[in-house]
Amino acid sequence: MTMQDARPAVAKAPTPSKRPLVIRIGKRLRGTLNRLATAQSKIATDPVLSADAFPWTVRLAEQWQTIAQEAASILRHRDAVPPLKDISPDHARIAGDGNWRSFFLVGYGYEVAENCARAPQTAALVRQIPDLNSAFFSILEPGAAIPRHRGVTRGLVTCHLGLIVPDRPEQCMMQVENTELFWEAGRWLVFDDSHYHQVHNSTDQRRVILLLQVKRPMRWLGRITNNLALSAIRRSPFVQDARRNLDMWEEAYRQAEQNEAA
Repeated sequence: MTMQDARPAVAKAPTPSKRPLVIRIGKRLRGTLNRLATAQSKIATDPVLSADAFPWTVRLAEQWQTIAQEAASILRHRDAVPPLKDISPDHARIAGDGNWRSFFLVGYGYEVAENCARAPQTAALVRQIPDLNSAFFSILEPGAAIPRHRGVTRGLVTCHLGLIVPDRPEQCMMQVENTELFWEAGRWLVFDDSHYHQVHNSTDQRRVILLLQVKRPMRWLGRITNNLALSAIRRSPFVQDARRNLDMWEEAYRQAEQNEAA
């Protein structure tokens, strides 16, 4: 059986009329919640932020080579790492070509035990991060393009640690609003993904990063509201369907490991 034959069936993206109620309500409230997050934030609210806002980034940057080695080990079975669109059908519009793959360690607070065991040192490091929401290896294939989009909430901050980057990094770039950024090995890019952003890998090489999402540091009202919103998302089909899809892909990765050992 080929890896293509072993590809698990996953849920189709819901039509707008069938989207989970919490997502539809959240989209209507997004503007209000984002304004509250801006008013309550303890850190800058610019689209692109400094890694200095999060002291733990220093510790992970010091260990970037260890993290990169574990990511490279995961890539031995690249075809068994699911495209993001197969994990989360809600991302099909921006990841529809299958060239954006994600190896999850933690997703919306849920730890993926099997994957953490495959990258134990990285998992140990991310477990120490305060207010962690998600952590995964984000794999962008040569020629991949992620169209302009924005994230769910300003209550989360996105942090990218460069691990494996093309030789011409300026040709593998992300634009956040009007600012162009590119990844460098061992260095952080930190941004607010509730602002519009897009990504292009115009090289013939793969880009791999450790992508983390953490709660924005906020004063008490913003913190309580943000926790309630994230708790609702965590329980929604948006996240629960993704967890089931990850379980199905786990069998594909396990089979790839067994084939290698045979």
